[in-house]
Amino acid sequence: MIPDAATSTAETGPITPRRRALIIAASLLALFLGALDALVMAAAMPTVVAELGGLHLYSWVYSIYLLSRAVSLPLFGKSADIFRSKTLYLVAIALFVAGSLGAGLAEDMGLLIACRAIQGIGAGGSFALVYVVLTDISSPETRAKSLSLGSFVWGLASVLGPSMGAFIVAHFSWRWIFFINVPLGVLSMAGVAFCLVETREKKKGAVIDYAGALTLSITVLGLLMVFLVGGQIHDWTSTHVAALALVTIITGYWFYRIEKRAVEPILPLDFFMVRGFSTGNGAVFLSSFTIFALFAYAPLFVQSALGKNAMEVGTAVLALSLGWSVGSLLLGQIVGRIGTRNASIAGAVFLTAGCGLTLTFSTATSLSTCFWVFLFVGTGMGFVALSTILVVQNSLSDLDLGVATASNQFSRTLGGTIGVGVGGGFFSLRFDDELHAILKSATSSDWPAAVASQVQQNPESLFRPEVQALLSGDMLQKLHEAVARSAMSVFWMVFVASVLCLVLCTLLPKEEVPPRLDPHDGIQN
Repeated sequence: MIPDAATSTAETGPITPRRRALIIAASLLALFLGALDALVMAAAMPTVVAELGGLHLYSWVYSIYLLSRAVSLPLFGKSADIFRSKTLYLVAIALFVAGSLGAGLAEDMGLLIACRAIQGIGAGGSFALVYVVLTDISSPETRAKSLSLGSFVWGLASVLGPSMGAFIVAHFSWRWIFFINVPLGVLSMAGVAFCLVETREKKKGAVIDYAGALTLSITVLGLLMVFLVGGQIHDWTSTHVAALALVTIITGYWFYRIEKRAVEPILPLDFFMVRGFSTGNGAVFLSSFTIFALFAYAPLFVQSALGKNAMEVGTAVLALSLGWSVGSLLLGQIVGRIGTRNASIAGAVFLTAGCGLTLTFSTATSLSTCFWVFLFVGTGMGFVALSTILVVQNSLSDLDLGVATASNQFSRTLGGTIGVGVGGGFFSLRFDDELHAILKSATSSDWPAAVASQVQQNPESLFRPEVQALLSGDMLQKLHEAVARSAMSVFWMVFVASVLCLVLCTLLPKEEVPPRLDPHDGIQN
């Protein structure tokens, strides 16, 4: 049982505008640091590997951060309905700062990966709590504006992350990518410690569902691992993937049985019977599936199908982040007038239209066309992401705000991870066939024998500029067309996902603000 001190009622006294501004600033700073660290490593990794070694562990520096972040999201979300938000927030930021300090001091790849896992746990806590805190301190009329700032910070981090990483590596040491988090994290902790007050009553005498937390964590870890290694590190039909899938199914069933009997489940299954909860989370899952698959494979299309340089690739893909940020900020200003359901439908229409336009792409597509299409997609994501979190929050009781908020963030993380994994499977399968056809028809004059041998052993080397420079003009054009056709399979995949997202958005509750019902007392359809 949780002591009453851990589940006190809301603290008395109004929150002044100055205090509210400081709370928002401290919360968004923590969110920014967590979002930034998912992207800032891209430019630094070659230098990190050169210094620490461990090339075979390269991908785990990214993957472990994503996995630990995803696992901690629902756990912190549930805890936010039981414990004081201030205490949880300080714990989350402290974990992130400790992980950052350890990563900056790491002398081998194994320790770096372990510290990235700690960072991910802290970041997951921050991601869950920032939206809970912003909701708690905002009136219903200003809630959308406050939450839109969170989406804006996400977009800002995705814009600054890669370039900031490159700047730090070029002028300082890669270790400062992590060390810079320490003073900024401490500043965020100070803002939370001195300014944040509890405004929402928490559940008293709740029993912690430790078994549910454990089985949920293993299930989430297994599910994400299937899509991280399937089709990329191991074949989908390999025993490794099959074993991961089997573990996921077993623990998932075990989790289901535990939650049906739990007094205070970590994720009440009855919530999925609430239409706003299930359709809102389903819609953001599909929208994230769509946009993160484009984040992953649009750069490959722009560089290797259109033949653009790295700066031009960055400009085109920047539109996805820019649209997401601007869309969220715009919706935060007008959602009170158009309603959350209409806003989500409008966003899904933008998303679907933009994904539909990608189906017209070819090797002759201009960079400006890519930019405007991706801007359209990003704007749709901004609308869907903000409107669905409002719908999900409104579908449950205030006592379950933490679960509602974290479930939406978790659905976004899960959708993005699976979208990238499935997209990689679609692209690789098609490109393998295309490359086999090219190699079969190639002559010795098309490319040197050494290049052909290297490509057969490592097909990804074809995307390196120095390798492409050795190809004949005709062969380079064939490669561009092969990449374009392979990317088209991903574009079709995201288009289907965006259509499904639109369907779910039309099924959202028609009420502007659905009655706030506690699903423990009854179910609203």
